[in-house]
Amino acid sequence: MGTGSNVAIGGFIVTGTQPKTVIVRAIGPSLSVPGKLVDPTLSLFGPDGALISSNDDWRTTQEAEITASTLPPTSDLEAAIVATLPASPEGIGYTAVMGGVNGTTGIGLVEAYDLDPAADSRLANISTRGPVQAGDDVLIGGIIVRGSDAQKVIVRAIGPSLGGKGVSGALADPTLELHDSDGALLAANDNWRETQEAEILASTVPPSDDLESAIVTSLPGSPSGIGYTAIVRGVNESTGVALAEFFALSQ
Repeated sequence: MGTGSNVAIGGFIVTGTQPKTVIVRAIGPSLSVPGKLVDPTLSLFGPDGALISSNDDWRTTQEAEITASTLPPTSDLEAAIVATLPASPEGIGYTAVMGGVNGTTGIGLVEAYDLDPAADSRLANISTRGPVQAGDDVLIGGIIVRGSDAQKVIVRAIGPSLGGKGVSGALADPTLELHDSDGALLAANDNWRETQEAEILASTVPPSDDLESAIVTSLPGSPSGIGYTAIVRGVNESTGVALAEFFALSQ
């Protein structure tokens, strides 16, 4: 995670008829990776770009609510926000932006967890935007599937079309890998029309650039949840800003 356009951005869409209570976290110090962000900040924005809430160190605001969620960060320097967010049948989008105190940089993680699965609403889309570097400095997005039924999803790696949305330094040619909770590769794609073109078009959310990547698949769940990870790289070690997305699809 860097500064300016290279900050880490997590997005999600809430669909349904009832508000959804979530916890959003910005994780850095507790990561077991070199170059981690030592003191993250977190801001949550609504669909109109208005600030809903912000936090630096999670114990300084909403400590009781965050602790009660059973998902408090493990480092006091990490950030978290608990919020109850309106939903709509068409979906309402929210954005979480992670920065570093005093402009510091490093590897960080933006997360959103559903705290009210019984509500008539769900997180229908999860996305992560950030820099893709060479080597191991990839962009990673993830979801957890809970429940006894499999969840059909489309996973996308977006790069070239970000340039048309005002993002400077967009990744010109992303690749996409989907891994299970054990790290095993489930599927991979470079240019989305080369594999699963019909299924991706049928999802109604195909990438807008042929150099972008996508995978359609059904992911098993469990009552305790099963995690899946999307990894975005650049062809030939190219670098730039990219977006990793998961969309829930009807079976």
